[in-house]
Amino acid sequence: MKAVLELVEKLGPARLAAMGAVTLALVGFFAFVILRVSQPEMGVLYTDLSVQDAGAVVRDLETHGVRYETRGDVGQTILAPRADLARLRMDLAAKGLPSAGGVGYEIFDKGDAFSTTNFVQNVNHLRALEGELARSIRAIGRVQAARVHLVLPEKRLFARDREAPSAAIVLKLAGELDAGQVRAIRHLAAAAVEGLKPDRISIVDERGRLLADGARGEDGAALVGLEERQTGLERRLRTQVEEIVAGIVGAGRARIQVNADLDANRVESRSETFDPDSRVVRSTQTRTENQQTQGPGETGVSVGNELPGATQPKDANTTRDASSKNEETTNYEISRVTRTEVQEGGRIRRLSVAVLVDGVYAPGPDGRLAYAPRPQEELDRIAALVRTAIGYDKARGDQVEVVNLRLAEGPVPAPEVKEESLLDVFRTPTRAELMRFVELAVLSLLTLVVLLTVVRPLLRRLMSGGAPALAVAGAAGLPAPEGEAAAEPAALEVTPGPAARMIEYAKINGQIQAETIERVVDMVRASPAETAEVLRSWIHDR
Repeated sequence: MKAVLELVEKLGPARLAAMGAVTLALVGFFAFVILRVSQPEMGVLYTDLSVQDAGAVVRDLETHGVRYETRGDVGQTILAPRADLARLRMDLAAKGLPSAGGVGYEIFDKGDAFSTTNFVQNVNHLRALEGELARSIRAIGRVQAARVHLVLPEKRLFARDREAPSAAIVLKLAGELDAGQVRAIRHLAAAAVEGLKPDRISIVDERGRLLADGARGEDGAALVGLEERQTGLERRLRTQVEEIVAGIVGAGRARIQVNADLDANRVESRSETFDPDSRVVRSTQTRTENQQTQGPGETGVSVGNELPGATQPKDANTTRDASSKNEETTNYEISRVTRTEVQEGGRIRRLSVAVLVDGVYAPGPDGRLAYAPRPQEELDRIAALVRTAIGYDKARGDQVEVVNLRLAEGPVPAPEVKEESLLDVFRTPTRAELMRFVELAVLSLLTLVVLLTVVRPLLRRLMSGGAPALAVAGAAGLPAPEGEAAAEPAALEVTPGPAARMIEYAKINGQIQAETIERVVDMVRASPAETAEVLRSWIHDR
C-alpha cells in the first residue's frame, strides 16, 4: 500500500487527472460502440397514424416493455425492432389498433344496452356503420384513409313519400383512382346501406377534387357512364394502334390520337308486320235452317162467313210452304310479327384516328444520324393496318390519317449492354440496410483509430520499462539504476489504464519478494548455526 501511495505522489495531481480523463473517455467510447452494435435493428411498425392511434399504440408498447422510436411532429411513424414487427402487428390488430380514428360495431361491446336510450342506440348504429364502411374502403390499395358520412332519414309512420338516403365519402389517396375504382366504392357503400343508391353518393379526395357527384341523379350518372365508356374506348383503340405502329417504326417514334364520337340517344322502336300469303284457319262455323208453314186455301167470301160464330166449310182447300237455309262461316288468322327494339346510348357514331410517324434515321458520312422520310407505300400499309385494328366502317364516316413528319425529339441511342457481374446477381440493398452498413463502417473506423492512436502508445510505453522501472525502484526502497538516475520526470507522463496499473502492482510485488529472498539468503549465509536451530524448532513444532 505504501508503494502505491508513493507512486501516486510521484505522478502528481495533473497526471492523475489526465489518466482518469483518458480512462473515462475510453470506457465511454467502447461502451457506446458496444451498445450501438448490440442494439436491435429498427423497422417501421406503422406510418401515417393519427394522433389518437399513435398514442394508443405507444401506450400498448410501453405496457409490454417493447423498445420503440417515434418520428414526425406528432409521432405519425412508429419504429420497433425489425425482428418483432410481425408479432407486434398481430398483437395490436387483435386489440383493434390502429383504428384509424373510427369505430365499428365494437362500440356496442362497451355500453349497457339496458340503460341506453333509443336515440343513443341509433347514433351508435350510425357511427358503427360509418366506421365499418371506412374500414372496408381503406382495404383498397391506393386509399390511405377514408371517412364516411351517412344521411339516413327517419322513418315516419304516416308518410307516403320517404326521402332517399345519401352519403358523402372523403378519401386520402396515395396516387390516383381510375373511374372503375370510384364506381366500385360507390357500389360498395350502396350495397351496405339499405335504400342507398350509387347515384346518391358523393366522393371527394383530400385535395378537394370531386371524384363522384351524388347530386346529378340518374341522368347525371348515365352521362358520367357515357363519358367513361368513351374514354375507355379511346384508350383501348389507341393502345391497339400503338402496338402495331411501334412494331414497325419503333417504340416512341409515333404519336397516335383517337377520337370516338358516341351517340348518347336512347332509341326505342316497335314494328308490326302482316303476311297475307300465310293464312291459317282459326275457326269454322256451320249453320243450317229448315222452315215449313201451312195455311188455309181460297174460299168464297160471303156475309155468312163473316158473321160471328160462322164455321168454315170442311172441305176448304189448305196451302203448305217449306224453306231450307245453309250458312257456313270460316275465320282465317293472318301471320303477324311484332318487333320491339331498344338501342341504348353509347353507340359508335364515328371514329377518327390520327397517326404521326417519324422518318428513318441512318448514319451519314460524318457519323451522325441523318433523317429520311418514309415512302408512301409504307404509309399506306400502316394505314391499312390501322383501319383493320379499329374496325373501320366507311359507311359510318370513319377517318384514318397517317402522316410522316419529323419529330422534335431525335432517336435515343441504345445503351451499351454490359456483362452481368457476380455482384449484380445479388439483391439490391434497401436504404435502411445501406445506412446500417455505413454506421457499422464508421464505428469500426473510429474503434481502429482509438486503438492505434491511444491504446497502442500507452501499451508501448508501459512495456518499454522506463517509467515503470523507476516507479518500482522507488516503491521498493531500492536505488534507481545507474543509467536512469537522471531520468526526467517527463517519463512518468504515462497515464496507464486499469490493466496497466495491475501490471505495475504485480511488478512491485515481484521486486519486493525478490529483495526479501535475497536478504534471507544473506542472513542464512551469515549465521548458519542459528538458521539450523530455527529450522529444527520449526520441524519439531510441526
